[in-house]
Amino acid sequence: MISSLDNDLVKKTVKLRTKNSYRQESGLFFIDGRREVLAAKEAGWFFETIFFSEDLAKEPLKLESLTAVSEAVFRKISFKENPDGVAAIVKRREVKLEDLKLSPQALIVVLEAVEKPGNLGAIIRSAYAAKVEVIIINDLKTDIYNPNVIRSSEGLIFKIPIVVASFKETEEFLKKKQINAYVAALKGAKVYTSLDYTSKTAFVLGSEANGLSSDWLNSGVEIIKIPMRAGMDSLNVSVATAILLFEAQRQRGFV
Repeated sequence: MISSLDNDLVKKTVKLRTKNSYRQESGLFFIDGRREVLAAKEAGWFFETIFFSEDLAKEPLKLESLTAVSEAVFRKISFKENPDGVAAIVKRREVKLEDLKLSPQALIVVLEAVEKPGNLGAIIRSAYAAKVEVIIINDLKTDIYNPNVIRSSEGLIFKIPIVVASFKETEEFLKKKQINAYVAALKGAKVYTSLDYTSKTAFVLGSEANGLSSDWLNSGVEIIKIPMRAGMDSLNVSVATAILLFEAQRQRGFV
């Protein structure tokens, strides 16, 4: 039982929760919550430490090698107002484009410069629900393993590959794999519902603040738009992503 707030493992865990630079340097990250921990375990991620506070947990945790901590210690490492007594330190994974194995009807999301952890987490949830096979991120602006990304994804971040790649690498990958790419932009020439997404498809979306870079806008990729009420200049990027993904799956009969 760890009960000291000055314990070295406790200090390390707090740093993993709060400092992106330390997560990068250590190759580790922090998960807070039973649902998220069990999702990572089910997906085969490597755990360095699993914390368990009997005082906070509503039911036993049927995992091996638990590190018991006091309620005070758990509240110290947790970022939740009402923690559930389960948390973990997990090893980061790096997935590369060349590692991917896609199906004949692969559905892909490409994100550029998305900054808000909550938006990224929400996109991951929608992507998993719509059977997206991979999320590719260009010009990374937020740590993928930020606790807020993990929380807002409801742990689904552990069940879908996420690749960080440059625009050029992504463009070459899409061409090599013969994936039809569609760039979402306000000034898109075609309404999104007018196109066919039943073959390999990638939707490319940028940040709400700046939209997509000239790299994507001038790449020759088909530009599509989501019609909106006059005076509106954008949708939340997670909402826009969900609209496009579920149109693709509607066309496919949700295969």
